[in-house]
Amino acid sequence: MPRQLRADADRAGLRAKVLLRIGDWKSLGEAAASVRSEVFVREQAVPAELEWDDQDALSIHCVAFAAGEPVATGRLLRDGHIGRMAVLADWRRAGLGGLILERLVDLARERGDPVARLNAQLYVEAFYRRHGFVVEGEAFDDAGIPHIGMRRSLR
Repeated sequence: MPRQLRADADRAGLRAKVLLRIGDWKSLGEAAASVRSEVFVREQAVPAELEWDDQDALSIHCVAFAAGEPVATGRLLRDGHIGRMAVLADWRRAGLGGLILERLVDLARERGDPVARLNAQLYVEAFYRRHGFVVEGEAFDDAGIPHIGMRRSLR
C-alpha cells in the first residue's frame, strides 16, 4: 500500500481535495501511465515507444488524484533523477506539479541522495528554478523537445 499525503489544490477558484500517493509501478503504474499518455504522447506527440522504459519498474512514483482520478505524476529513479513530471491540462497552475516535485525531492533526501537531478523541458525551466534547481550543462533535444539538465543540492 503506497504512503499517502493529503494536500489542497486550487482549481479555478474551487478548493478540491487532492490525494498524493507514493508507490511502485505495480501499484501506481496504471494511474501514472494514463497521465503520461495524455500529456506526453497525445499533447506533445512523443512517440509512445520513447515514453516507456525499464526505469518505471525501478522508480518510486508519485501520483496526484482528484475525485479518485489521476491528474498529475512524477517519478524518482534510483540514481536521484526526477522525471516524467506531468500534469493534465485542466489541472495546470493548481500547484500539483510543485507538490509532486517537492515530495520526490523529500524522498530523495530521506534516502540520503546528495543531489536531485532532472531534465526539464526548456519551457518550464523557470518552474524548476523556483523549486531550487539550477541549470547544469547545455540545452539538448529529447524526443523533438528542447530540454536542459538541472540539479538541486539536498544537503
